[in-house]
Amino acid sequence: MDDEYEKFIRRMNPPRVVIDTESCKNATVIQVDSANKHGILLEVVQVLTDLNLIITKAYICSDGGWFMDVFKVTDQDGNKITDEGVLDYIQKVSCIECGNFEYFFRCIYGQIQLIPLVHLQSLGPDSCFASSMRRSVGVVSAMDHTSIELIGSDRPGLLSEVSAVLTHLKCNVVNAEVWTHNTRAAAVMQVTDKETGAAITDPERLAMIKQLLCNVLKGSNKSREAKTVVSHGVTHTERRLHQMMFADRDYERTGHETLNERERPNVNVVNWCDKDYSVVTIRCKDRPKLLFDIICTLTDMQYVVFHGNVDAEGPEAHQEYCVRHVDGSPVKSDAERQRVIQCLEAAIERRVSEGLKLELCTTDRVGLLSDVTRIFRENSLTVTRAEVSTRAGKASNTFYVSDASGYPIDGKIIDSIRQTIGQTILRVKGCPEELNQTPQESPTRFLFGGLFKSRSFVNFGLVRSYS
Repeated sequence: MDDEYEKFIRRMNPPRVVIDTESCKNATVIQVDSANKHGILLEVVQVLTDLNLIITKAYICSDGGWFMDVFKVTDQDGNKITDEGVLDYIQKVSCIECGNFEYFFRCIYGQIQLIPLVHLQSLGPDSCFASSMRRSVGVVSAMDHTSIELIGSDRPGLLSEVSAVLTHLKCNVVNAEVWTHNTRAAAVMQVTDKETGAAITDPERLAMIKQLLCNVLKGSNKSREAKTVVSHGVTHTERRLHQMMFADRDYERTGHETLNERERPNVNVVNWCDKDYSVVTIRCKDRPKLLFDIICTLTDMQYVVFHGNVDAEGPEAHQEYCVRHVDGSPVKSDAERQRVIQCLEAAIERRVSEGLKLELCTTDRVGLLSDVTRIFRENSLTVTRAEVSTRAGKASNTFYVSDASGYPIDGKIIDSIRQTIGQTILRVKGCPEELNQTPQESPTRFLFGGLFKSRSFVNFGLVRSYS
């Protein structure tokens, strides 16, 4: 009955989105009013983030059963939003109910479409891979590809090995995102069949892909578990990566952690006893999608944000939230407080991009990712983060690379790699001075690179499988 009553309240009080382009000189102001429900803040922030908008300020209030948020946003260049298509889309971004399903307006390749929302779920350490349908908000289910989720121990050359295996199995990687943090690596990859260009559906072939990739992830490290999931379900890549790494407990600090304390986010949690809230304060260097990462983690940890204030107009972001657990209680113990701090620190650090940014744009083909990462590995470069996308037959990939030994990247090596791949295909982005920066040695950032010039597939059972 309570659930039906909540639906009735939402139906009688439909969400309202007001966009103001006049009152603020430097930003577009977006106000969202709605009946409150758990996860709605994440839904709104995710929509703004997926539009590549920069949230410079935010005021959050969801007390008393009503949700009211105000966001000041700009484009990537710090300007007001003037694109009528984007403004019209934001205006329609509210949730509506239709039958037994909730839908979200989303922009797919410039067209407004209605797609189903998958309700948020908390994922514990033992339940992360129990169901491939535990997905995130508002992303269309693309049945023209197969989704592969990977998580395992971070080590040199892993991305090169994974992509080589997929190429050998006649799979084309059309989209992928890879994160590394605290000796762990996670990836969500979307692949198609080399011959048909469609999703891979043969159960035996899917089982083979899962087995061989799991062998690659395990390698010689028996201390931590490696997991591979193959599915055709709905997924939002960045949300899923947060869930995977959270469930894998990447927030637990290792004894030999050498992270510079000055670079670590300043996260604090105290109880406001008079109001029965826990107050979470965060100070760190600002970057795109920071607010999404934090709200995503609080939601997955089953905390509700009742009030919040976000200020990111300068180089440093300051965020403050009044939260309670979904059971209505504030943080109950020091152990719980430390866990919240560790999880928020991890959420902020996962997307931090270390190293030199390289962008690759060329015609897509099967084996492209394998060839590029092999060249990186052979030149002793490690990839700390990667984004791979394909649209209309064009591959657009971004890699953040650093020297696998911890030394500054030799500019001659980058020139040689660009000569091999193509000067117009692979471009260096950002400041050229990054080639000569003093290295920051850290055991948590050595994935996807080349300490080894080559590695035999015999170690992963490939020869046995194809003999």
